[in-house]
Amino acid sequence: MTATETPRYTVEINGPWSHRSIAANGAQFHVAEQGRGPLVLMLHGFPEFWWAWRHQMPAIAAAGWRVVAMDLRGYGGSDKTPRGYDPFTFAADITGVIRSLGERSAVLVGHGWGAYGAWTAAAMRPAHVAALAVLSMPHPLVLRHHLLRGGFRNSGSLAGVQTPMVPERRLIADDGAHVETLLRRWAAPGSAFPDAEAARHYRGAMQLWPAPHCALEYQRWVFRSLFRGDGRRFAKRVQDPLTMPVLQIHGSQDRNVSVDLAAASRDQLTGRRRWLALDSAGHFPHEETPDDVTSALVDWLRTVRT
Repeated sequence: MTATETPRYTVEINGPWSHRSIAANGAQFHVAEQGRGPLVLMLHGFPEFWWAWRHQMPAIAAAGWRVVAMDLRGYGGSDKTPRGYDPFTFAADITGVIRSLGERSAVLVGHGWGAYGAWTAAAMRPAHVAALAVLSMPHPLVLRHHLLRGGFRNSGSLAGVQTPMVPERRLIADDGAHVETLLRRWAAPGSAFPDAEAARHYRGAMQLWPAPHCALEYQRWVFRSLFRGDGRRFAKRVQDPLTMPVLQIHGSQDRNVSVDLAAASRDQLTGRRRWLALDSAGHFPHEETPDDVTSALVDWLRTVRT
């Protein structure tokens, strides 16, 4: 990002959507919005921002939904506060945005760490979540149990960000080159994602300091809470099975989260569940195989509406 670029220029990318900032849970959140109808709130993962849903937004809006993609706290055009990256605040951010948009509830669609927040909001504040679609992330309790059983030893992306400031510096060095490296490393081998445009936008958005620090704080909480009381309190808050409809989409070549780990989330569900594994996708199915994910979401949303 050059010195003349502003956060607005970097984040407010033109398209068939509109941009605005809304207040919720003590912070300002940037959102992109398209369409009319019941609310679908889309939550991006790491190391992306709202633009990750550019392929899905027009089709969902055309299907009769009001689709809103938000920048999570600490990312893109949203406030980058010193604190607030624990899942208790995360869930309140999500439901606060829903209410600030004038709705009581929404369908949540989340990827990666955005899906972690979506799972959490559905568990902690189910009255505000009509249905849930998650990509590339197991239920938080499933992830916690996996990590407690030693899974963190095989989770280089999670354990590797626990040291202070070194991971942040790596993310912003060489104009965010490591962001592009992560996108390529976590996509399926041979994937065309990220193309030059996607790499440029994601590298640029991560240059909006302190976005790298904020983005990593979500992951640091999950790891450090394994050994603290707030982690045990969180586990109790999300232990009740979810009763709303759930769609899980997972890339079979995801090297961050295994298919088996994601599928184990079924034990936390008592409502209608739909599972879709995409053989040609890695950790970013909505970007690597966008047509398949868009079709699956639109088809599933029809069942939610009825």
